[in-house]
Amino acid sequence: MRRFPSDLPRTAARRTLLAVLGAGALSTQLPSDEADDATGLDDPDKKDLAMRLVSSAENSSLDWQAQYPYIEDLGDGRGYTAGIIGFCSGTSDMLALVELYTQRVSDNPLAPYLPALRAVDGTDSHEGLDPGFPSAWRKAARASAFRRAQRDERDRGYFDPAVVCAKEDGLGTLGQFVYYDAMVMHGPGTDALSFGGIRRRAREDADTPTDGGDEIAYLHAFLDARVWAMKQEAAHSDVSRVETAQRVFLEQGNLGLDRPLKWKVYGDSYEIG
Repeated sequence: MRRFPSDLPRTAARRTLLAVLGAGALSTQLPSDEADDATGLDDPDKKDLAMRLVSSAENSSLDWQAQYPYIEDLGDGRGYTAGIIGFCSGTSDMLALVELYTQRVSDNPLAPYLPALRAVDGTDSHEGLDPGFPSAWRKAARASAFRRAQRDERDRGYFDPAVVCAKEDGLGTLGQFVYYDAMVMHGPGTDALSFGGIRRRAREDADTPTDGGDEIAYLHAFLDARVWAMKQEAAHSDVSRVETAQRVFLEQGNLGLDRPLKWKVYGDSYEIG
């Protein structure tokens, strides 16, 4: 599970951190004929848009590809937070990522830290990681294979499951993004404060389109359930990620997540024309 009890917003901590390496990675593309037929977040352009929207909240930047080398301890109880989706040394996803990368490239700067990552999983400890792990992460981020591994693990752990669930519920592009952002922040678990619990609470209050319900009404119920979950933790008391971003798109009836988009997160304004 990604969520930790002290899951603080990362915006302020990341605001002053500039990427020290060029991203230099190509986005995964569908063949042209498949891309033409793609709908929702299967469309590469829409997927990139979703990444930029999440990055506005996670990184205070629309440039999600600049975050591959990012790493720091935010003091939120999850150890090191790093990379394009905030993989954490305390919440299993960083371990899964480094294991994947090492399967593909055995001789890499992060491989020697696998025993330490296994030992600290579930804690905020740096034991066995300091002082060299951050510099090893930044070095690894120069390699296209590690950047690809970050994208692949992001998709496996968060993006793909969110889109699958959204399609099961009959949701379009905006709904798929709403599910993905919730999966990123709350984790894919089933307890009340994780994605599964939020989805269950929403389904108790409104029917999904698959069950014959209205899509806008259901998404409002889902956002209401997410706001409830966020407010159970002091660290999530700022719900602007929902109320001045996703709720705005929903109230505009922008179920296709079509440009132009204007929104705010944690008081910062963003626009994609």
